[in-house]
Amino acid sequence: MLIPGLVSVTFRKLTPEEIISLCGKAGVQSIEWGADIHVPAGDIARAKEVGQRTRDAGLMVAAYGSYYRLAGGGKFPAPFEQVLASAAALGAPTIRVWAGVKGAKVCPPEERAAIVADGLRVADLAARNGITVCVEYHPNTLTDDADSVRLLIKELAHPNIEFLWQPPADEPVEACAARLVDVLPRLRNVHVYQWMPTGERRPLAEGEANWRSYIEIVREKGKSVDFLLEFVRDDSPEQFIADATALRRFLEVRA
Repeated sequence: MLIPGLVSVTFRKLTPEEIISLCGKAGVQSIEWGADIHVPAGDIARAKEVGQRTRDAGLMVAAYGSYYRLAGGGKFPAPFEQVLASAAALGAPTIRVWAGVKGAKVCPPEERAAIVADGLRVADLAARNGITVCVEYHPNTLTDDADSVRLLIKELAHPNIEFLWQPPADEPVEACAARLVDVLPRLRNVHVYQWMPTGERRPLAEGEANWRSYIEIVREKGKSVDFLLEFVRDDSPEQFIADATALRRFLEVRA
């Protein structure tokens, strides 16, 4: 099943209630809730409330976007145990994390080893709660290089570790598709956007050919994957609704 959804941090200025309502209007089916604004790590009551409101609206929790960095660092230093407690209260099936704080080409071997060790540690912890750990493709982490990802997939050969893929905006579609194929056996979710190499955000419909090619790669594998819209043009709710309409069309999902 290919499921259209939203990453909540796309609308950091909106409340969870407003985001849930907007998702209903857009016809998407799932939400990844972010820890930076909407569901802070450690606020168990908030996590329970947001999770229940999501399900009451007929939507699914796709993930908990924790911003936890394997081996530490970054702007959100909450310990993983606190992140895990919030994810469990939210009812999230997976926790999104980042593979360190440095790009693959500049990360020293000892730091890479620490990232891998922490990944295996948190995967064991999350497994006790029936939750997976999902490593995001992101600049300035170990997933920003194709060779590094292929190695990381082997280093993190843990049944409770998956990957969240997104296409680098500055790479051609063929290279992006090859990256997707590499990670497909461990793929959990996809972040969806239409950005120019300059960072300019464009309507998703303009990337139809590229996104249809990515979607077909996933569809042919027969995996259940959430395709989550992220950071739309001008942070506009109207653009999100238009992008959601395009995404549902690409996925062949009716509102």
